[in-house]
Amino acid sequence: MVQQMEWDSPVAVFLWSLLGAYVVYRFVYLVWRLDGIRRIRRAGPRRILATTHRVWREPTGPELSDLRFGPGGEGSRPVPPFRFVEEHTAGSWPCVAVRDAAGRLWRVKWGDEAKPESFAARFAWALGYFAEVTHYVAEGQIEGITALNRAKGCVTEDGSFENSRFELEDRSVRMLFDEHSWAWDDNPFLGTPQLNGLKIVNMLLSNWDTKDRRDVSRGSNTAIFEHRVSRWRYEARYLITDWGGAMGRWGATVVSRGRWDIDGFEAQTPGFVTGVVDGFVGFAYQGQRTPEIVRGITVEDAAWFYRYAGRLTEQAMRDGLTACGATDDEAGRFARALRDRIQQIGHAAGCVPEEARRTMKADERAAAAGGTTGAL
Repeated sequence: MVQQMEWDSPVAVFLWSLLGAYVVYRFVYLVWRLDGIRRIRRAGPRRILATTHRVWREPTGPELSDLRFGPGGEGSRPVPPFRFVEEHTAGSWPCVAVRDAAGRLWRVKWGDEAKPESFAARFAWALGYFAEVTHYVAEGQIEGITALNRAKGCVTEDGSFENSRFELEDRSVRMLFDEHSWAWDDNPFLGTPQLNGLKIVNMLLSNWDTKDRRDVSRGSNTAIFEHRVSRWRYEARYLITDWGGAMGRWGATVVSRGRWDIDGFEAQTPGFVTGVVDGFVGFAYQGQRTPEIVRGITVEDAAWFYRYAGRLTEQAMRDGLTACGATDDEAGRFARALRDRIQQIGHAAGCVPEEARRTMKADERAAAAGGTTGAL
C-alpha cells in the first residue's frame, strides 16, 4: 500500500516552498517583462542617424596578439591625478565620475565586476567586437571628493581607493541605452557569423548576464553607439556594455552562477561544447537569455569564429588577465581554460583534429605542472 504524504511533513513543506518560490519568480518576471514592453512603447522608435550598422570589424594582428590595453591602446590608460566630478546613483554597483590629468571623463566602478569587465572588453575587442575603453586600476586617489552615498565604503577619507574599473565616457559618441538598445532576437545581424560569434564570446567568457532591450526594467546590457565617421556620415555600432557576469561559473539562477571564479570556470570547461547535431554546435552554457545565445550556431559559424580565436595565444591572454588584476596563478589557469574552450570550438568545426586536441591537452597538463605556456 502506498503511504500518502502528510501535508505538514517536512518534505511536503519543502516542496510547497519550492513551488511558492517558483510562482513568485514567474510573477515577478512577468511584471518586469510587461513593464519593459510599456517602457519601450512609450520611448518610441529609435532616432538613429547612421546609415551603416556594424556589430564586428576585422581585427588586426596586433589586436589579436596583445590584450594588455584593449580598445584605445596603451595611450588610453587613465592618467592620475583624478578629480571628482559626481556620484552616479544608477546601476548595481557603486560608481563615480572623475576627470584624469588628460581631461578625460571616466566612470569608476568598484566591486566584483571590476576585473571581469576589464578583461572581457579586451577579449571581445581582440576578436573584432566593439567595446568601451576600459581599464583596471589597482589603486589610486581621487581629489576633491564631497559627500558620497553608495561609494562611501569604496573610497577612504583622503580619496584613496583599490580594485576599480575605469570606463571612458566619450561625449563625442551618441549612445543609445536601455529602451533604445538592441535585443538578441531583434537586430540587423540575425543569422550572421558575426552575431553568432558574439554569442560565442559570451559563452567563452561564461558571461551569464546577457540581458538585452527586452529586460529594460532590470537594465539592458546592450547598446548602440553612433560614431561620426565622416563629415556627413554616421556609423551605428552594436555592442555589449556590461560584462560583469563573466569569468566565473555560468548558470540560470543566482545560486548556480558567479563571476571571477577560476575554480568554477575550470570546472565547467571540459564540457563546454556538447557536440554537433544536424550541423549545429551545442554548448552547455546557461544564462539570462539561454535559448537565443546557445541555439542556431552552425558548424560554419564556428569555423569562421575559430579563424580569429584560434590565433589568440595563451601568453597574450595571460598578459591581458594580468593587466586586469589577475594573480599569476589566476592568469595561467584562466588562459589555459580559455585555450581549451577555443580548441573545443575548433574541433567541433573540423578545424582541430582529435589527435591534435589530445596533444594540446597533454601540453596543457605539462604547462600547468611546470608553469610554462603554449600557443594556439
